[in-house]
Amino acid sequence: MLKLLLDEHISPDVAVGLRRRNSRLIVHSMVGWEGGNFLGQEDSVCLQEASVQGLTLVTYDRRSIPPLLKRWAEEAHSHAGVIFIDEKTISPADIGGLVKALSMLMKEARTWDWTDRIGFLRR
Repeated sequence: MLKLLLDEHISPDVAVGLRRRNSRLIVHSMVGWEGGNFLGQEDSVCLQEASVQGLTLVTYDRRSIPPLLKRWAEEAHSHAGVIFIDEKTISPADIGGLVKALSMLMKEARTWDWTDRIGFLRR
């Protein structure tokens, strides 16, 4: 099952909306995940703990995450998947659009193995 961790730049309301659509979904917002202890932490620390917990990271960060993923791939260091969102496709302010797009992805990809997988969210 696809389990998500929404980065700190995604409103916690997205997690709430996803759980309203399906209460069985496992979706965490970085704000509340692990008591907020990972807010402001290095990307590698967050991605490592997400991997330990089997959480796929959902992020708009296409500046620092791709180089990290490249380095990890070169070091044969696994992660639990990353889903990138482009601000031009779905604005961070479009809570409903994010909920809808992530719901569709979770239905489509519920049986996929997200280990080391990278995806791009579409509308």
